[in-house]
Amino acid sequence: MKTRAIRVHEAGGPEVLKIDEVDLKEPGEGEALVRHTAVGVNLIDVYHRTATSGQYALPRPTTLGVEAAGVVEAVGAGADNVKVGDRVAYWMLPGAYANRRVAPAWRLVRIPEGVTDQAAAAVMLKGSTVFYLLHDIWKVKKGDNMLVHTAAGGVGRLLSQWGRHLGATVIGTVGSADKAMVAKDAGCAHVIVMKDQDFEAEARKITGGRGVDVVYDSIGADTFDKSLSSIRPLGMLVSVGQASGPVPPLDISKLAQKGSIFLSKPTLATFVANREAIVRLAEGVFAGLKRGAITAEVGLTAPLDKAADVHRALEGRKTIGSIVLIP
Repeated sequence: MKTRAIRVHEAGGPEVLKIDEVDLKEPGEGEALVRHTAVGVNLIDVYHRTATSGQYALPRPTTLGVEAAGVVEAVGAGADNVKVGDRVAYWMLPGAYANRRVAPAWRLVRIPEGVTDQAAAAVMLKGSTVFYLLHDIWKVKKGDNMLVHTAAGGVGRLLSQWGRHLGATVIGTVGSADKAMVAKDAGCAHVIVMKDQDFEAEARKITGGRGVDVVYDSIGADTFDKSLSSIRPLGMLVSVGQASGPVPPLDISKLAQKGSIFLSKPTLATFVANREAIVRLAEGVFAGLKRGAITAEVGLTAPLDKAADVHRALEGRKTIGSIVLIP
């Protein structure tokens, strides 16, 4: 059996994404064959495409993508948690940019009625990330002030929605005025347009000089220092991405100087290490969707073979909401 897949053979720009036909084995012990119906696109895909070393580097050639939804077409022996015909989703499992793939069955979760395949592909990775960021890393509660960078983006929009649902005052930053309304609609009580305003000064002003309780920083190098200076004593900076590049090495004494600030660099991989953890996150996300704490908003869909164009739009910060490729 063969499948079409978007693979990278070398690190580089979107042009290195190639359409290959690759052999696909039959599902073995504890595995399932999944026909993809929707594939989620995330910033981590860009990191995997460009990394030559470090935590984001993958063996090459490799099929990009870590999130998808689809239908189980076959199961191997011992794959007891899914059956043929089940609609399923998975995330944090490289190899999603393809028509079909064989996956460990324990990584798959059933998609409940009322949730479309596109919604699942759009929200599971980002929603799971947001769930642990708000419930495990910094337990957001009513009255908290939280600063969310790129609040109109996929993770940022969900952080803003869920943070407001939990009773926090959400301050969002966006790259342009046209994204300000998206951030407002997502739950931001205040929106800062980065090219026009100093977000550190604005965050201090909004909080009466005190500083915010927590910053979720997905930008990285360009914003790290100012994010740190926006936080109240004993608050937390959560580094959740590096869209502008990795944060340079840090002298940890700066955390003390800024007011005994906590710093976290969590990774979703830590939270999907076993079946129990995956199910917990999935149930949290599906419950969030059911309660209306978050919505699965797909801002862009495109055919699978247009993955390079989608990457260009994502890196150019020209996208709003989640992105889904259709095999």
